[in-house]
Amino acid sequence: MSSAWLQHGSNQITINLRQTATFNGVLRDSLTLRAPLVRDIRNAQRLTSDETEREMQLFASLAEVSVSELEGMAWRDYRRLQEAYFRLAADDDAAGGPIAPAHATAG
Repeated sequence: MSSAWLQHGSNQITINLRQTATFNGVLRDSLTLRAPLVRDIRNAQRLTSDETEREMQLFASLAEVSVSELEGMAWRDYRRLQEAYFRLAADDDAAGGPIAPAHATAG
């Protein structure tokens, strides 16, 4: 499933924003998330037990922006960010892709 507002790469996903926003001092019309690492998830969990704050910390880390900059986004663009994250972090099997490395052999 693809959307016109998403550009999906193997280790990142770019979200076209409906409303420009400032990130790292630059007015932008898109935001890119890199694929999460276990370390990113663990760091977000260590910072807070609040689920919303944890999500914001994780997204900020993956986009290399601040939480306050994410808070300044239009709500509908933040919802796009959430959807993009879940597509990026989805298990390959759930997305219909391979679950074993290409060099694996059937036993």
